[in-house]
Amino acid sequence: MNQRIAVFTLLLAAVGTAFSYQAADRASSNRSSQRLGREVRHELVMLPYYGVFDNLAYRVEGNTVILEGQVSRPTLKSDAEKVVKDIEGVERVVNNIEVLPVSPNDDRLRLALYRAIYGDTSLSRYGLQAVPPIHIILKNGNVTLEGVVANETDKNIANVRANGVSGVFSVKNNLRMEK
Repeated sequence: MNQRIAVFTLLLAAVGTAFSYQAADRASSNRSSQRLGREVRHELVMLPYYGVFDNLAYRVEGNTVILEGQVSRPTLKSDAEKVVKDIEGVERVVNNIEVLPVSPNDDRLRLALYRAIYGDTSLSRYGLQAVPPIHIILKNGNVTLEGVVANETDKNIANVRANGVSGVFSVKNNLRMEK
């Protein structure tokens, strides 16, 4: 009987130790993903030609980084992949970044949209940042606003200003509010 209790106690201790190792592994993996995410974000924001007409997003899944978004220059797509590949701990990069079509009309609209949004007195403060937080994505006359604003009012003003630009077919407002 005492032998059974001793064996049972040893089994419980072994199971408890296994669970604590699994929990520690999950916590370590989570910290590693968070560190990787911070480094990926930093590298993408520091790209020299990343600007208001580009939208770069990413997901970290283990040691794989999935790049998404839209860019107005093909070189920005390859530059983003290159800098992320060089980050310690990244084993694989999946580059799903869309290169927007070259269009003189879209180029004209980009300038008009920038002036309409960042020229508004309520939104001009956003234009003072190194990478302005309101990204204007334009594809064949259709606008998507991406990024972060301080409040619902700023989101609505950006939407109204974008819709007021002549030649714009539609506006999709994906702006989020700061937490």
